[in-house]
Amino acid sequence: MVGYTESITDPSYKGQILLQTYPLIGNYGVNSRDFESDSPKVEGYIVHELCRRPNHWTSSMDLDTFLEKYDVPGLENIDTRALTKKIRTHGTMLGILQVYYEKEKPSIDGLLEDVKQVQDPNQRDLVNEVCPKKIYSHPSNSNFKTVLVDCGVKRSILAHLIDREIEVIQIPPSCNADDILSFKPNGILISNGPGDPKRIDYLIDTLKEVFEYDIPIFGICLGAQIIALAWKGNTYKLKFGHRGQNHPCLNLETNNCHITSQNHGYAIDPKSLEKTELEITYVNANDGTVEGIKHKGSKISAVQWHPEASPGPNDTQAFFDEFLREIK
Repeated sequence: MVGYTESITDPSYKGQILLQTYPLIGNYGVNSRDFESDSPKVEGYIVHELCRRPNHWTSSMDLDTFLEKYDVPGLENIDTRALTKKIRTHGTMLGILQVYYEKEKPSIDGLLEDVKQVQDPNQRDLVNEVCPKKIYSHPSNSNFKTVLVDCGVKRSILAHLIDREIEVIQIPPSCNADDILSFKPNGILISNGPGDPKRIDYLIDTLKEVFEYDIPIFGICLGAQIIALAWKGNTYKLKFGHRGQNHPCLNLETNNCHITSQNHGYAIDPKSLEKTELEITYVNANDGTVEGIKHKGSKISAVQWHPEASPGPNDTQAFFDEFLREIK
């Protein structure tokens, strides 16, 4: 099992308790090079069995020590697959994860009362909780410049842009259209991020202004939803979201199928796009949900999955190359 460190530090998981279905987690320890942000973003972590003696040359600490260092509560010895079946039946639910020390007796009745008061994290602006508060510049020798609107970007997305020798200006989503245009970008990338995309109305309004300047725009995950909303489309909450590394996505033009990595709880309503300038380019082969969109007359496109996919699958990393061709 790989990818647990990336998932724990993925800003898109802000506000959520993460449940892993693979039976053994932590087998290769924790290595900071696998971080997708500066620290864990999950609110809690549940596994069936924790590996306490990891074995890998890059490991700097075990998973339990890592979570304790950042005050993230963890729980093991749970039948995680049985719990997953309940979520599949009832949908994503609010919950409490309470850690007790040895010989402490949990108050089940008290927890059942407390859980009734749990606030839905999607009612908050979670993007504002994980996005940067200032602008960062990543220079290169290239003549091409991209503005990265950071709604909670994964570091591997930034790495893919830098590896392609593009100058990257990383900005918070609160920046307005004038701020973005002042950098004279050749392209704009709207990143992934947590929560309900409708909570980020300030970025939606900004994009409506930027659209008029015919700059190539690419969206990833939350970025795809933001683009759809800016073009008067609609989004809705999925019953239990798409999570994991093996989601098949079908290209409607070529009928080719890509295996993708995904992490989102909201999706684009396909009917809402019928009277817009956006068209659907990809659908999920499992449930038919929208996985890709593009503008009919401009260089605007987006995918719902994560083409950077660290670690894997690597089927769709070429999307970064396509974005590069567009801005050139």
